[in-house]
Amino acid sequence: MDRRPHIIVVEDEATQRRLLVDYLTRQNFRVSGVESGSAFRKAVEHELPAVVLIDVGLPGEDGFALTRWLREKNTRIGIIMVTAACDTVDRVVGLETGADDYIPKPYEPRELLARVKSLLRRTTGAAAGAQQVRVRMGRRVLDLERRMLVDPDTGSEETLTASEYDLLKVFAQNPNRPLQRDWLLEITAHREAEAFDRAIDLRINRLRRKIELDPTHPDALRTVRGVGYMFVPPSVE
Repeated sequence: MDRRPHIIVVEDEATQRRLLVDYLTRQNFRVSGVESGSAFRKAVEHELPAVVLIDVGLPGEDGFALTRWLREKNTRIGIIMVTAACDTVDRVVGLETGADDYIPKPYEPRELLARVKSLLRRTTGAAAGAQQVRVRMGRRVLDLERRMLVDPDTGSEETLTASEYDLLKVFAQNPNRPLQRDWLLEITAHREAEAFDRAIDLRINRLRRKIELDPTHPDALRTVRGVGYMFVPPSVE
């Protein structure tokens, strides 16, 4: 069996799809190219990929709908959305629907390759050699080895996307310490700080809904005005 990471490119423009598939294949990945949402769904049902590159502007079922469907199906798959250049709305919606990263068109192939490799490291590489560590965060417990949230009362488990896990891990390693938004963006997204800075705010909001008793009045992931965010562990009585 070929154990190389499998990447699916979802792009309706045939020339762009072929060029990207050929480029990533030369980088020693297994790559499939599909032109539509229906073809993508069939490919995923046949084999779960490691990373997906999804163009936003697909005919019919657009990239947002496909991202939402894939994220509901599996939280460990890395998703990179390909957006129109400088289209902030696309970036916001893409991250809200569960994408881990985005890259605007036109893009430099080497930058895309770097982001694919970074996402693969985040989604597949953390378990080996890690100590089993569990950190209480609000109403949940973060299991750093298994990369998931656990409800301590019911034992129910919820997996995390790569970007959500990266962010919670940084907070767990830096309790009671205000962390700058730009630094959080750079260290968890593996790109320069001038990139889309609302990404952190969107991820924090998603995580608050998962761990806080009252997401509108967060106790665990607190906002530090003028700085960023801070993780405050529950007090031990």
